[in-house]
Amino acid sequence: MAHSTVLLTDIACLTAKPSARGYKLFDGDGFYLLVQPNGRKG
Repeated sequence: MAHSTVLLTDIACLTAKPSARGYKLFDGDGFYLLVQPNGRKG
């Protein structure tokens, strides 16, 4: 069975909003974007 992966798009990265705690946006292939509470993305 093939696994479907959700791609982390440019729009998803640009529109990610900071929250009280940092969080990660995953693409399903081991890559993620860390969104920090101060709004920094890395």
